[in-house]
Amino acid sequence: MALVSAFRRILSGSTTPSLNIRSQFAAIRLNSTLATLTSPKLFVSGLSRNTNDENLYKAFAPFGRLLEAKVIIDRGSGRSKGFGFVTYETVEEAEKAREGMNAKFLDGWVIFVDPARPREAQPRQPPRQDMQSTETGFTTNKTVGWSGF
Repeated sequence: MALVSAFRRILSGSTTPSLNIRSQFAAIRLNSTLATLTSPKLFVSGLSRNTNDENLYKAFAPFGRLLEAKVIIDRGSGRSKGFGFVTYETVEEAEKAREGMNAKFLDGWVIFVDPARPREAQPRQPPRQDMQSTETGFTTNKTVGWSGF
């Protein structure tokens, strides 16, 4: 019930409660502001499904020279996964952007900005051996049976 009334206050334009809500969101992610930046690349989470690369670029452009703003897209559905990456020219610009955009609204959603971590190397999985091909070109699946029609 409190959540509904908070959204009503935001939509009605009352500024004082929305500042209170923003400070609550900032308190949730206080630990993210303690980490120091070592790279000019930022991880942005909490993105709306409607946020695209251009909207992300426009939102982060005032804080410095952007090299890249990329929303990560799901291969299967073609929709945003709800996070992205922003890369600046210098670490100082990235720090300003993190301070300026963390726990702010973008496309109606509260976003969180954290330092990007390097991608961990994942071991390659060997191909599955469930499928077997025959001389006729049909494929058999051990669990289902014949397929290929």
